[in-house]
Amino acid sequence: MRYVAAMIAVWLLTGCFDQGKKIKYDGETLIEEKCAVCHNLKMPPSTYEDEKAPPMMAVVFHLKDFMKITMDDEKYSKFIPFVQDYVIHPSAKKSYCDKESLKTYGVMPSQKGNVTEDELEAIASYMYDFYDQQKYLKQMQAKADFDALPKGEQIARKNGCFNCHSFEKKGVGPSFSMIAKRDAKEIKDTIANGSHGKWEGFHVMMPAFKSHLTQEHILTLQQWIQKDAPKKQETRPVKNTIETPWKVKK
Repeated sequence: MRYVAAMIAVWLLTGCFDQGKKIKYDGETLIEEKCAVCHNLKMPPSTYEDEKAPPMMAVVFHLKDFMKITMDDEKYSKFIPFVQDYVIHPSAKKSYCDKESLKTYGVMPSQKGNVTEDELEAIASYMYDFYDQQKYLKQMQAKADFDALPKGEQIARKNGCFNCHSFEKKGVGPSFSMIAKRDAKEIKDTIANGSHGKWEGFHVMMPAFKSHLTQEHILTLQQWIQKDAPKKQETRPVKNTIETPWKVKK
């Protein structure tokens, strides 16, 4: 009997402590679940003809500007409280939107019952941190740098070629300078079908890219390898490059 009473006491006390714990919400997950139906979440945003609401990046930049936020402490004193209040109790009077935007999009409907105050705290915190103007400017500069590259190099970087190849030094695979000496037809065939048995001294087989690249892309990549790649110096990768980690076979 004493044992049962003790277990009940432990259970009750544990329950009390658990109730006092604050749930940690994931702002990124919540913003996708609660906001993406109407707001474009990309940075920079894509453009759509029938937008239901302004892009989230524009919303955040606009709020920070009109609230005159200059210090990160104001994230908690100004930004988060405003979002928590406005999403539940929206009105044209509270809105920081200009008249033209309000005319285009209207006042957002109240999300009371769809999202809690704690969830909004996590969402607003993520909004503030992710949609950062300096981060945006760096992304735009990186994109401009990438767009300025020859088309062949863009294809090479997007598809992870620099994981195994470099301009002059051999590594996991032969350098582009070495590859450039091969016949154009052989280069295209290797890109499309893989490198099995084609390079002595290199034990890692390059996978086939015919399912990832069009014939036009393969031609562009081959021409870049033979004409432009040998002339380039070893440089650091462009910042917004996505080096896809293709699995290679030994």
